[in-house]
Amino acid sequence: MDTIAWLMLVAGVLPFIAAASSKAGGKGFDNDNPRPWLALQGGWRGRLNAAQANLFESLPFFYAAVLFALYKMADPAMLATLMTAWVAARIVYVVLYAAGYGTLRSLVWVASLGLNIAILFSAAT
Repeated sequence: MDTIAWLMLVAGVLPFIAAASSKAGGKGFDNDNPRPWLALQGGWRGRLNAAQANLFESLPFFYAAVLFALYKMADPAMLATLMTAWVAARIVYVVLYAAGYGTLRSLVWVASLGLNIAILFSAAT
């Protein structure tokens, strides 16, 4: 169960890592008013900002799927494996997003959606 809790924590922290990375070392960044500065960013900074938004958007489904699987008494080892794959896919997603590989990024997004669905139904018998 500890592994599941740690994976939930890692998933929840990923958007903050992407957000901090998009701002790190940026010239003219104003922490009192960051959104206008971020909106003007292009390249990898802009893409990381978009990636953090997508990471936040994906969390509710991920958490709901995990909690439902736990409620339905899914095998914890199988659930942890699926969750690890989801977290890994989301990390790859951020790297591909930052690097500008749109097609590969979209394929990884689809894979992570499939993993989320697998998590949701991991207790099905």
